[in-house]
Amino acid sequence: MSRFSEAQLEILADPEALARRAADWLLAAALAAPGLFAVALSGGSTPRRLYEHLAAAPYREAFPWPRVHWFWGDERFVPKADRRSNEHMAREALLSRVPVPPEHIHPIPTEGLDAATAATAYERDLQGFYGAARLAPVRPLFDAMLLGLGSDGHTASLFPGAAALDEHEHWTAVVAGIQPETRITLTYPALASSRRTAFLVEGTEKRAILKRLRAVPDETLPAARLNPVGALWIFADRAAAEGLA
Repeated sequence: MSRFSEAQLEILADPEALARRAADWLLAAALAAPGLFAVALSGGSTPRRLYEHLAAAPYREAFPWPRVHWFWGDERFVPKADRRSNEHMAREALLSRVPVPPEHIHPIPTEGLDAATAATAYERDLQGFYGAARLAPVRPLFDAMLLGLGSDGHTASLFPGAAALDEHEHWTAVVAGIQPETRITLTYPALASSRRTAFLVEGTEKRAILKRLRAVPDETLPAARLNPVGALWIFADRAAAEGLA
């Protein structure tokens, strides 16, 4: 049986309701954590609205900003000021608007070095934060992981046909020649190493792939090959979840 068929599915009325529910989910998880709390962020329009909620009342006043660390699940290898950058979007929508300690922000480097060196540097940053070079299932790297689902079944920058799909030793990988921009992504070991994982899925164009992901194990879908060590949620709007229960 697919992990995704057993995931906790919540169907929300529309993208706005989805973003608010995800904000509530993340806030509750952060407040319940006894110490440092590590979040892996996603790019895209749905997470942006979630980030905007976190930066506004009542979330801004309630969120435990001083003890939260912020990471990214993937990034386009473009300058930080480029509007295609996931870091740029998260800073604009959230991180520049809340009292986050600068040293708690861990962007994927994209300037002044080549993509392979950047991927290695980010892996070292993750390992430094984690305190070890190997991941232990009983001690996840992240406390919360936000992910999207592409209409082709990709998640983060793990696209169909990418060599990174077969990387199980390194925590990061370069993905080139598949999308217009080279990308750096967390690999399955790092993406799976989270206490809680939430897929944010919206729109009619995601309906077929979400239904396929929930139906049976399908190793041709990169997202389906993810096996989180912790709990798994799917937050979907009605347009994406029509026909699901």
